[in-house]
Amino acid sequence: MHNISQYQDFFISYLENQSITKEPKNLYEPIEYILGLGGKRMRPVLTLMTAEVFDADYKMALPAAMAVEVFHNFSLVHDDIMDDAPLRRGQVTVHEKWNINTGILSGDAMLILAYQYFEQYEPTIFRDLAKLFSKTALEVCEGQQWDVDFEERNNVTITEYLKMIEYKTAVLVAAAMKMGAIVAKTSEKEADSIYDFGLNLGLAFQLQDDYLDAFGDPKTFGKQVGGDIIVNKKTYLYLKALEFSSEEKATELQKLFSLQLEDNTAKIETAKTIFNESGASKATQEAIEMYTFKAFETLEKMDINAEKKNILRVFGENLMGRKV
Repeated sequence: MHNISQYQDFFISYLENQSITKEPKNLYEPIEYILGLGGKRMRPVLTLMTAEVFDADYKMALPAAMAVEVFHNFSLVHDDIMDDAPLRRGQVTVHEKWNINTGILSGDAMLILAYQYFEQYEPTIFRDLAKLFSKTALEVCEGQQWDVDFEERNNVTITEYLKMIEYKTAVLVAAAMKMGAIVAKTSEKEADSIYDFGLNLGLAFQLQDDYLDAFGDPKTFGKQVGGDIIVNKKTYLYLKALEFSSEEKATELQKLFSLQLEDNTAKIETAKTIFNESGASKATQEAIEMYTFKAFETLEKMDINAEKKNILRVFGENLMGRKV
């Protein structure tokens, strides 16, 4: 087994050796741009790591890891268009750097490119990877639609919100890990267990993202801090604040999340104050811990050695304490 930074280096080296840019350049250059913006490469790292957890060489999992990363970045390109987001990983978003039409078309091409990486595997592995990938890709779209729908609703429940982030974010983390297991040809039971581990880790990751969107450091977070507040997203923070607040404060928050403003500075600060004073901030941090420990419980039941369990545990702990 290798450590997380080594898996990152292995994947980045593989990524940099891919020939992505070709004609027409306005289709492929945005793809190379978004893939080159960095990030922690969490999902492909999990694919490589899981392959080695189940005793396969990480190199066997590189094409599957690349498929996961291309798909993830495809979803970011389209999400940024839908959110009208100006920044991604601290840099200009694709649709801002080029235009919306280019962002849509380049994103479409990325989805197809992701599937092409599975063609490097033997038929049985290809089938299992493509089947999981298709299921996951559709769930991500369903999650994104729920996310959009919730912006227009004032009665979103915690249960609905958790289902939305499970589909929008957590299933791809889970699938990334299961793909490593599929490449390693492990048992169905162990592949399903690592999927469950990844699913809970993905839920913790998205709740952490919600928290950092409001309370992250702009220098390290990479996205526009307060972006969810600006576009009136009913995040876990928001829903918990409504649950815990007085009727007066809850009404104030609901009114705040019905506004579309030119200058959002005061709106962001007011919302953050309500999140803190209501206890929603603390509840969100507790939920992040809960899902992380739930992932660890699944890990303990798996038939892998203690060293490998510890590597996965450290990854989860680092995720829980991340600042970006």
